[in-house]
Amino acid sequence: MPTLRQLFLRHVAQTSDIPLALEIERAEGLYLYDSSGKAYLDLISGIAVSALGHRHPAVLQAAREQMDRYLHTLVYGEFVLAPQVRLAEALCAALGPGFDSVYFVNSGSEAVEGAMKLAKRFTGRPHIVACREAYHGSTQGAASLMEPTTFTHAYYPLLPGIRHIRFNHSEDLETIDRSCAAVIIEPVQAEAGVRPPDPAFFQALRRRCTETGALLVFDEIQTGYGRTGSLWAFQQLGVVPDVILLAKAMGGGFPIGAFATRREIMHCLSHDPPLGHITTFGGHPVGCAAALATLRTLQSEPWIAEVKDKEARFRELLRHPALREVRSVGLLLAVELESFEKVREVQLACLEKGLLTDWFLFNERSLRIAPPLIIEHEQIEWACRTLLEVLGAV
Repeated sequence: MPTLRQLFLRHVAQTSDIPLALEIERAEGLYLYDSSGKAYLDLISGIAVSALGHRHPAVLQAAREQMDRYLHTLVYGEFVLAPQVRLAEALCAALGPGFDSVYFVNSGSEAVEGAMKLAKRFTGRPHIVACREAYHGSTQGAASLMEPTTFTHAYYPLLPGIRHIRFNHSEDLETIDRSCAAVIIEPVQAEAGVRPPDPAFFQALRRRCTETGALLVFDEIQTGYGRTGSLWAFQQLGVVPDVILLAKAMGGGFPIGAFATRREIMHCLSHDPPLGHITTFGGHPVGCAAALATLRTLQSEPWIAEVKDKEARFRELLRHPALREVRSVGLLLAVELESFEKVREVQLACLEKGLLTDWFLFNERSLRIAPPLIIEHEQIEWACRTLLEVLGAV
């Protein structure tokens, strides 16, 4: 009889030759538990998904209550469904002026795809500008935004008309002209290994987009929902985008995403042609109920207000000769070592001690730290002590 691990390797499509292959039995709060009962402190939140930790009671209750009412009914945008309506209203209020229309999708990649279509349709323009070393998703449109092409060249040709600028380099903004439909950018460049924003660059970017008529699209798929110390990262920059992209932590562990903007912009997807963008499962009622519970919990609890203090504690404790640099914006941190080989060695040694870490797509020399926002100082201290012990040993 093959083991579950053997069946995993045999039948579940693999995304790399070196999967961690932990056999997860259950999860609770800050911890994952394998089939032997061993606990792992989740220092990456399922890649910035589990902001409230695993199986938060408010999220579970909201999902259960909705499952007792109805699941899927009809494709998105046809029926008036209370979970969608209430979530859209709450999101618009939380995003503030400039956002009064939300389109729900299933994932971050789909939010990017929808925003790309929206920008081209609204402006009638062919080009989109993105940053080098940014990750926006793996579907073909989102993947077209990637530069360098390490993860995409095998799938060419992708979409034409993509231009690239460097993050925080104001001299590159001349690339944005009146042929550009949109600039899609992260307020913190995550997969490059946590590159903090220069507010002056983002203010210049806002001015340039306004001058040229290009839509400014913020990808807050990783940075949203309190990760950086405010509900949305753009709130710390003095800049409001035209479109915002959300996913990951949005559903409290359920798959859901969204792009939000002004009604006058979003309306163009409804006519000439109608059904300009459509999805079967986007805005699934259970995911929307879970997402509303997630948002309300973050708004009512102190965790976002505590993010900067917890970030400071990580930075205070993460001191070791092997650490070349620690970069952070809130509870999104990159701990840079000398090489990917060293990162992998440290990751596996941490795993043996019950600490789950990861690295970044465009910075494989850095360990990723992005714990649930509910992490307490006791767990921060244990995680840092464990990481330093491993660095001393390897």
